[in-house]
Amino acid sequence: MSRRRLLVGGAAGAASAVMAAWALSADDSPVEWYRPAIVTARSERKKRPLPSRTEQVNMLQAGHTYDVLIIGGGATGAGCALDATTRGLRTALVEADDFASGTSSRSTKLIHGGVRYLQKAIMQLDYEQYKMVKEALHERANMLEVAPHLTRPLPILLPVYKWWQVPYYWFGIKMYDLVAGDRNVKSSYYLSKKNTLELFPMLKSDNLCGGIVYYDGQQDDARMNLAIALTAARHGATIANHVSVTKLHKTAGKLSGARLRDEMTGKEWDIKAKSIINATGPFTDSIRKMDDDTVKEICCPSSGVHIVLPGYYSPEHMGLLDPATSDGRVIFFLPWLKGTIAGTTDLPCKVTHNPKPTEDEILFILTEVKNYLNPDVEVRRGDVLSAWSGIRPLVSDPNKPDTQSLARNHIVHVSPSGLVTIAGGKWTTYRSMAAETVDAAIESANLKPLYKESQTDGFLIEGAHGWTPTMYIRLVQDFGLEMEVAQHLAKSYGDRAFAVAKMASMTGKRWPIIGKKVHPEFPYIDAEIRYGVREYACTAVDMIARRLRLAFLNVQAAAEALPAIAEIMAEELKWSDAEKNRQIKMASEFLANEMGQMVNRASRDKIPINLSKEEIQTYIKRFQIIDKDRKGFVSINDIRRSLKSMGVNPTDAEITSLQSEIDSTYHGQLELQDYLQNYGEDVTGEQLHEILREIDTNMNGQVELDEYLQMMSAIKSGHVAYSRFARMAEMEEEHHEREALKKKITVERSGGGL
Repeated sequence: MSRRRLLVGGAAGAASAVMAAWALSADDSPVEWYRPAIVTARSERKKRPLPSRTEQVNMLQAGHTYDVLIIGGGATGAGCALDATTRGLRTALVEADDFASGTSSRSTKLIHGGVRYLQKAIMQLDYEQYKMVKEALHERANMLEVAPHLTRPLPILLPVYKWWQVPYYWFGIKMYDLVAGDRNVKSSYYLSKKNTLELFPMLKSDNLCGGIVYYDGQQDDARMNLAIALTAARHGATIANHVSVTKLHKTAGKLSGARLRDEMTGKEWDIKAKSIINATGPFTDSIRKMDDDTVKEICCPSSGVHIVLPGYYSPEHMGLLDPATSDGRVIFFLPWLKGTIAGTTDLPCKVTHNPKPTEDEILFILTEVKNYLNPDVEVRRGDVLSAWSGIRPLVSDPNKPDTQSLARNHIVHVSPSGLVTIAGGKWTTYRSMAAETVDAAIESANLKPLYKESQTDGFLIEGAHGWTPTMYIRLVQDFGLEMEVAQHLAKSYGDRAFAVAKMASMTGKRWPIIGKKVHPEFPYIDAEIRYGVREYACTAVDMIARRLRLAFLNVQAAAEALPAIAEIMAEELKWSDAEKNRQIKMASEFLANEMGQMVNRASRDKIPINLSKEEIQTYIKRFQIIDKDRKGFVSINDIRRSLKSMGVNPTDAEITSLQSEIDSTYHGQLELQDYLQNYGEDVTGEQLHEILREIDTNMNGQVELDEYLQMMSAIKSGHVAYSRFARMAEMEEEHHEREALKKKITVERSGGGL
């Protein structure tokens, strides 16, 4: 075996040297090894309207016997529903929370074959790893074809800092192209140092030799998951979120149905099914134990944390791969929806419905990112706009006698009672995993599908049928939408964007004509909230996290938009005031705990006050100007009085000037334009409370001097990007000085100074 590896290694080395010479001589020119074949996607656009959630739940309660009941509404569960229903099987899917509420919405957003898996396959001569990469590359091409509105090819740069690594990495990436065959996205290529820095100017230039660029795909994972589920529903599947399984029923030792519970109403009922599929990801073992409480657990959960940084951390159309972090892991650094995603970590964890990012994991990612960026890009803790943790369900294979080692790929297991469990795998291969799972269900339950083979390879997903890259122009011209909003709608909803636009409210402005934004810095509009309810959003968390991606992009902006979003949902879902407030509270807790808001605040509070004597005196002066009564703290009434006293009414030019002046430290935590325009009587109570909450660390409804100094120190150190309260105090001081100067000039002009 060692001689074989030596021969292969020598051959690979020789080949890589020849290929490297070719690459270097053809600098910056993509190498066309072959012409990629065009994948022909199929399926006509279904005109069947989506049943409402109430209608879906009623169908589940109607007493039908389903061929397949799928537990779990993540990517794999939704894929199983689409696969089963398009084969002609009577299909039901239930999800205890929301579609994509777990790991499927917390991924790296990549559609990829796995460069590192291919490296292991070559180095270890592992055919199983090779097959896994080959399958994933086929599925990558399929996803890019069947959902072009939700996906895009993404070039990823692999920077090289040692000359000997150039042929090594170049050969490996070319093998990645070769394995993809006629399903390759685009050919990889080598870049010189100069051209690498032109394309990725944030990169550290010291000792840089050049870069290798290869292509993978990128997606909006939660919306993709939802689109797959909606496609299944359009084709006849009965799907319902917020419906849990509380018990499995058996007849003569074989599964025959389940007990369901509607988590929105508390109502319970029984459902009959010939086959039951367990597609619950990290919660695989809980369903397996419902079937047989003596089975050994097979899920080994691992936590993967990602953070979102401002968009200027990366080019808009190119990502970065760090192939070897300080602890041997891989870090991706990717542009996504105008922000930059960095991650992921990989640590053992407990299975929970509410995974939380930790400060250590966030700092690890920031440290690794810093190693690759030039000194002009100061990587700051305060630039973390959002952070989340997803639980990766690594599994041991129960089909093998030795269950100690983890399966490298997914596993499909059929229990003696007929429970079909699909576990492990990756987002990219959801379709092939689903096809294999439905095959197992058909065989184990002796089902009679209309089509024996899977129909989903090349099967267009919701929104893809009429989508074109220039479709957004029609939205602008036909509806009077702002261009950025039209582009967003086209990419998020595909050809269903026209249905969304029809629900948009008039803005009352000359332009745009329709489309009121729920937050001034993001292209999300009011119509998406109303349409999101028709896409089965039942809670405020469903909306801010998975129908809109605001919670994942900027946790502070999500908190600010939450009241307006809840107001529209209350209209659509007929919530009482009490229910609306309950939804706002639950969503606020979600943002605080699962989207990184609390850990961001805790990070700031740990920072020692590191200010000079002069700075402390300046900030005390500003604080005391607002705290006119010298109480030692600032209340909400003090803030209201301070804003009223300024009465600032700036012009648009002044607003723009002030905005650009602070853009270097401003990352979406302050709507300066709204803030300035609302000075005086127009400041709402909610805005005042937001300003107060931003700095009130002990949550007692007032700001003490030490909290203010802590905030200013955090801003100075970069742990906080911006503070509305700090800006308000600064402007109050400026206003106070202007008033004093006016009085002095008035006195001098009247002769009082003589």
